[in-house]
Amino acid sequence: MNLIIMLLLISVLIIVHELGHFLSARFFKIKVDKFGIGLPIGPTLYEKQIGDTKFLIHAFLLGGYVSFPDDDENCTLPKWSPLRFENKPIYQRAIVIASGVIANVLAAYILVFLTASMWGKLPLNSYDMFIEKILPEINQELKTTDLKPGDKLLKINGTKIEYPTDLNIFASLSKKHDNETNSQLVNYHYNELKKLNPSINDEGVIKNGTKVILPEIKPEEQIKLNKDIKLGVGKYKSKDDVTLTPGLIELRNKIENKKIYKIDGNYTMTDLAIALSDNYHPIYLTVLRDNKEINIKPIIPTEDGIIGIEKKIVENYAQTKTLKDKFIYTNKYLYENTYMMLYGLGKMFTGNVPIKDLHGIVAITKIGSDIIEYQGLFKGILLTAVISLNLAIINILPIPALDGGHLLFLAIEKIKGQKVKEKTLNMVSNICFLLLIVLMLVVIFNDILGLLTNKF
Repeated sequence: MNLIIMLLLISVLIIVHELGHFLSARFFKIKVDKFGIGLPIGPTLYEKQIGDTKFLIHAFLLGGYVSFPDDDENCTLPKWSPLRFENKPIYQRAIVIASGVIANVLAAYILVFLTASMWGKLPLNSYDMFIEKILPEINQELKTTDLKPGDKLLKINGTKIEYPTDLNIFASLSKKHDNETNSQLVNYHYNELKKLNPSINDEGVIKNGTKVILPEIKPEEQIKLNKDIKLGVGKYKSKDDVTLTPGLIELRNKIENKKIYKIDGNYTMTDLAIALSDNYHPIYLTVLRDNKEINIKPIIPTEDGIIGIEKKIVENYAQTKTLKDKFIYTNKYLYENTYMMLYGLGKMFTGNVPIKDLHGIVAITKIGSDIIEYQGLFKGILLTAVISLNLAIINILPIPALDGGHLLFLAIEKIKGQKVKEKTLNMVSNICFLLLIVLMLVVIFNDILGLLTNKF
């Protein structure tokens, strides 16, 4: 049922977008031949002629369109007819093209405002994180820390906690024994080994049976993450420049937690230094307890990147009881989500977001249905508003085959004083349309793969 609700909400957004084009065209007395829900790929599920317009629903529901007489080579409407789109002034054509985007923006605003009015609150896109349980049976390192249930997590490695996934990302990247380390730490342990074992020849293989005094290990550097990595639009770049071979991994496991190691293989002092250096990245937590900030003793995650705590995440909301509050927080909610979408879009075009991480309507529908089920209908409506904004932003991009591309051609026409050649326009639009279809198929593949692998 929640899937159906989410599909209906998304379908409404497509209809709203096309209605924007349709109504503005009719306002300027432009004939509309067809109003289509979905793309004309595969069978048509429904069609009906109402007045001058044929309304259609296609099986391939991912999209929609409004078709003018200008799009039909066999149209009997005279070329000079004022009912044709191409015969209208540039500003009227621009309004018709932009009206789909405007409709989506208005729909987003209305959805958020109605939610603020009916729900009486709106999310602030910020969260508080608390310690629910301490699980030393999962990570024994927790026995020596001062974490307590009820502690409010404020910082990780000196970085303010902003998102619900922050702790998971830090823990995963800080896991013990990741089979990598850095040369600076290797040099440190090498020098410490030489100090403790001056009699051992450090230039070649150490003789079997030799007892080597092992120094106290120095942990690897604490992980630092920027906003891009936290949001999933950037990759963490480690400073590690030394990768352990299978033999060194075996040596690392042999000497772990030992003070003296009796050589039982063909190992050099450098090998020992590398093995010692692949240990752990400490996690420094700052918590709030009794209105006091407390720095917790460094925690060592397990080899699976688990800290061993259950956390409770509390989303922060703004109360929207008055009309003024409704407007203020509706604007704030839409501004913040628009900024994040533009930010992510910028990262995508610069190559920071790989193709495999792009998702579309299938993933959105699944995630949206889960949100409705676990967080309520109002959260689903807010997601729909964000999707509507997303549709507006994508469509206004200056890419041929999208609304923004058509506006670009109109701008060129205005500057040059003549229309772009129809042959050129059609060729560029068709190529871009095919590329968009290919991208759409890739996105659908990613969605289906994500569903099969429980990614979302």
